Amino acid sequence: MIHRLMSSLAFALIALALSVSVRAQDAETGDLDHTPPRLSFVDGEVSFMRAGGDDWTPAQVNTPLGAGDELYAGSRANLEIQVGARAFVRAGEESQLGVASLEPDFLQLRLVSGHASLDLRSIRTGLTVEIDTPQAAFTVEHAGYYRIEVSDQDTRFTSRRGGRATVTAANGQPSAIASSEQVVLTAQGEEPAQLATYTAPELDDWDRWNYTRTDQQLDAVSSRYVPYGVYGVDDLDHYGDWRVVPTYGSVWVPRVASGWAPYSTGSWMYDPYYGWTWVDAAPWGWAPFHYGRWVSVGGYWGWAPGPLVARPYYAPALVAFYGVPSFSFGVSFGYASTSWVALGWGEPCIPWWGPSAWRGQPHWMGWGGPRVVNNVVINKTTIVNVNDVKGWSNAHHRGAVVGVANGEFGRGRIHTQHFDPEKVAKFRPVRGDLDLKPTAASFAPSAERAARPPRAQEERAVVATREPERRSAFAAPRDHEVRKPEPRAAAAVPDAVQSTPAAAQNARPARPERQPERPGQAQAPSRPGDRLVPAQPRGSADALSNRPPFGESPTVRSAPPEPPRYRAPRAREEAPQAAPPAAPAPPVTHQRETPPPRVREQAPPPQRHDLPGEPANRVFQRAQPEPERPRPEPRHAEPAPTQSQSAREAQPGNGARPHPSRVERERESR
Repeated sequence: MIHRLMSSLAFALIALALSVSVRAQDAETGDLDHTPPRLSFVDGEVSFMRAGGDDWTPAQVNTPLGAGDELYAGSRANLEIQVGARAFVRAGEESQLGVASLEPDFLQLRLVSGHASLDLRSIRTGLTVEIDTPQAAFTVEHAGYYRIEVSDQDTRFTSRRGGRATVTAANGQPSAIASSEQVVLTAQGEEPAQLATYTAPELDDWDRWNYTRTDQQLDAVSSRYVPYGVYGVDDLDHYGDWRVVPTYGSVWVPRVASGWAPYSTGSWMYDPYYGWTWVDAAPWGWAPFHYGRWVSVGGYWGWAPGPLVARPYYAPALVAFYGVPSFSFGVSFGYASTSWVALGWGEPCIPWWGPSAWRGQPHWMGWGGPRVVNNVVINKTTIVNVNDVKGWSNAHHRGAVVGVANGEFGRGRIHTQHFDPEKVAKFRPVRGDLDLKPTAASFAPSAERAARPPRAQEERAVVATREPERRSAFAAPRDHEVRKPEPRAAAAVPDAVQSTPAAAQNARPARPERQPERPGQAQAPSRPGDRLVPAQPRGSADALSNRPPFGESPTVRSAPPEPPRYRAPRAREEAPQAAPPAAPAPPVTHQRETPPPRVREQAPPPQRHDLPGEPANRVFQRAQPEPERPRPEPRHAEPAPTQSQSAREAQPGNGARPHPSRVERERESR
């Protein structure tokens, strides 16, 4: 009995120790399950600013946003941020939108001027989205469509499509906002803003563009091949095509120029959460550089997302780094100091971000395909030491290893150098931490300067329900000055300072355009028997046999709608009054007086007609008789009818003329 109790106690202690160990490991790596908001669309002159940076720079699509980032859309400009698989935040011209806090269950945005919309087709359970404005904070926890407009005089919030929200004014009093409702907060000098409630106005061009753009993004063909929750899937439809490779399954092939290689057109940017992060310059450059693996088949680069998984994990980049010793390879390799190569099929990622116990340990988080080490498939329970990884499959392809010269890493758009496999064999692999310290230029994807918002607008305080996030969990210690966050008001809003700072005149970089050239020279397939054939949508038996040859496929779907080029007029230009506005006068057509409506009582009563087989009390409207048409003249002359014949033809209901033979018989009988 005692031995049994001792055995049970021992098993309980072992189970408790394992549980504590698993919980500690989950707590250490659980924060890595974090997908940052993505700057998914830029139209016009949009500026970007990150705390710690030098100045406002041109915004770059595919930039992962963090706490403290600010975006400013200039005149006739628009921007879009994807915050979920089916959730988007958009801002129009003359709008400054920022990310105040970014937590797993709380997204805090700040809008100090302009207008923005939240098109949340679905919202993650437990997530709260807060939009802080100078006069109130708006909290959203339900799916719907929301629009916020901020001016110097008032703030307007509109809820549509079943959305519900809560408004907390500067005095701390919360109020509920129902669906299809608009609240207006009007400034009254030093007094708290007055809140009034109205029915939501009609949709304008800005709202309709939001609706249409979201509809097209959710109807992406590529969503059949990519795990749910991956951002930027709609862009894959417009810039590439899906193929099927026997070894890799569904593979997406971009339409790029000859000589292109993965992770060669973009910049390395320092993210406050993940550290060094790749920002690709292509419009489609989000999903293929943060999920899946890159493979080379028949001389073409393709992105293989692998088998579908229920929970994809974001990575700042899926590459392996090399270090080049400058004393022995500086001259022959063009003074390159850092180089990298895209991970191949099933290869592990060796993270350089996260907790210390996480860095430098091979892992396959979010990968559902086979695990490959040194071109050998291993069992999923096999423990892999980082020193056991000897090489990377893509490094054997010419031009796949990309590097930058000494001092250029993390300083804007890179000027890439491609290396041959013979030189790569002498490189030193980097496993774990990168010995690269960020500078002020590392906090922006571009080194150029862009227009900044007016200083009075930039320093404007907002109302918030909680303090903004000051620093991320994995931010490295910084030895340079970091710009302090914008002040947040807890009560009254201070008056704006009248000043107009000088805006930078640097032009924005040209947007990358689609290049339909065939990507590269033909090479031997990476594995025997591999070939590219058109992919079929999952769940569909129809073969895509009407596709053109590989590398020459047109765009799969039509381009997204163009945003409105002007700010639509506001629903109410004047300050709201307590009483509802008077009904508008009837419209005038062609400058003519509108005729009075017809009085229904003066109309003649409908004619009644009882049809055979119908109830006698059923009322039918008799059709008006058509006007008589002139009958054609007969081909032969006919004698004039007699008096009796004319009388018979004049009888009611007898409008037909008698047959000529009948007329002859009547004449003979007389």
